[in-house]
Amino acid sequence: MSNRYFFTIKFLPAQADCALLAGRCIKTLHGFMAVNDAVANKVGICFPKWNERNIGSAIGFVCYDETTLTGLSYQPYFTLMRSEGLFEVSTVKTVPETAPEVRFVRNQTIDKSFLDSKRRRLRRAEKRALEAGRDFTPASEEERTFLPFHSIPMGSKSSGRDFVLQVQVEGEESPRDGGYNMYGLATNVDWRGTVPLIEL
Repeated sequence: MSNRYFFTIKFLPAQADCALLAGRCIKTLHGFMAVNDAVANKVGICFPKWNERNIGSAIGFVCYDETTLTGLSYQPYFTLMRSEGLFEVSTVKTVPETAPEVRFVRNQTIDKSFLDSKRRRLRRAEKRALEAGRDFTPASEEERTFLPFHSIPMGSKSSGRDFVLQVQVEGEESPRDGGYNMYGLATNVDWRGTVPLIEL
C-alpha cells in the first residue's frame, strides 16, 4: 500500500466548543470535495484526541494524495481561523507506520432513535397510509442501545437545514481503502475506509 498523508488542526481556545468547530471543519472538507470531483470520497477525517467525554480538541485529515491535503489545508476558513489565533494547522506529513488504524463511522441509525426523528417518521408513515386508504397502526419499536458516540452539529448549505452527525469509533487491524462519505467518515455499509489515529 502506498504512503498516506495527513495534517491536523488543533482548536486553541481553552473553552472551545470542539464539536461545533469540528462541524465547521467537516463542512469545509465537504465543500472542497464537492467542487473537486477527483478527490470526492478520498479524504478521511480522524479525531486524534477522541475520548469517552467528547471528540477532543483536534481534527485530522488523511489522504493518499499529498497535493490534495495541501490544497485543503489552505481553504479560506482554515486560513482565517489560523490568522485569528484560533487554529493551529500543521504541515502535511507522512502517516507513521506505527499509527493504529481506526474507523470513524457516521451511524445514521442513532438518529432514528431520537424522539424528533421518531415523530417525523410516524407522521410520514401515517400520511402514506392515509393516501393509500389504509388504517394507520404504528408498531412499537424496541429500544436500541448503542456503543458510545459523539454528536457533531452541521448545517446544509443546499437545504438550509441543520442536522447532526452521530459519530462512533471502531478499531481495525490494518488500513482499509474503502473510501469515505462526503463528510470524510465511514458508514455502516457503503464507505468503510479507515484512518490512522494520529498522536498529538
